[in-house]
Amino acid sequence: MHLIKLNAIGSTNSYLRQICAKREMQDFTVVLTSHQTEGRGQMGTSWSSQKGKNLTISVYKRIQTLPIDSGFYISMSTSLAIIRTLKRFNIPRLFVKWPNDILSEDKKICGILIENLIKNGKIEASILGIGLNVNQVEFQKLPKASSLKIITGRIFDNDELLNLIIEDLRFYFQKLDKSEFRNLKREYEKFLFRKNKPSTFKDKEGNMFPGYIKGINETGQLKVLTEDGIIKAYDLKGVELLY
Repeated sequence: MHLIKLNAIGSTNSYLRQICAKREMQDFTVVLTSHQTEGRGQMGTSWSSQKGKNLTISVYKRIQTLPIDSGFYISMSTSLAIIRTLKRFNIPRLFVKWPNDILSEDKKICGILIENLIKNGKIEASILGIGLNVNQVEFQKLPKASSLKIITGRIFDNDELLNLIIEDLRFYFQKLDKSEFRNLKREYEKFLFRKNKPSTFKDKEGNMFPGYIKGINETGQLKVLTEDGIIKAYDLKGVELLY
């Protein structure tokens, strides 16, 4: 692991992307900051983190020519790696809220932002942005947010968490390199939040509807059993799970 430490930066993903454009990167290069001022989430949402309290990193991961339509396996591998790390610390009732928010019970403790680097129609590399709530205990206007300290009452060492996350990322990306797609998908679906439970969704037009999450398809779309008995597949911009 090649580690780049920054005191403060707007976005670790943006910083790492700028470096990638200038020189060849070592696999598992990590950009870490104690204070990210312009953190980004899915679909342009912001990510707020108190200085020095959390683990905010971006990881450069070289990909072995994965087709673009199989890109969600990168998200699956990253999500499963985070869960594997958190299980080491007995964090209870871990779930993945599609596509890749990590929850304990129904509280968000980790956000993931994947940005792929494309060349000749293939995914050549990915930037894995990971924001893990570690020792922060106050989340203003974020009632669904939590942290490892809130959940366990313990103070965690960010360096220890980082080393274990990289170890577990290596574990799951080895599976991806070996094209273990079926196993990755099966394990991801095992942790899928509210799978087979009655849930409420909102579509892109703002209409709410009931349904049951049944899993994901091969491209990462969410499969929802609707009240008319039809399983429909939705992409990230097509549906929101309300909980």
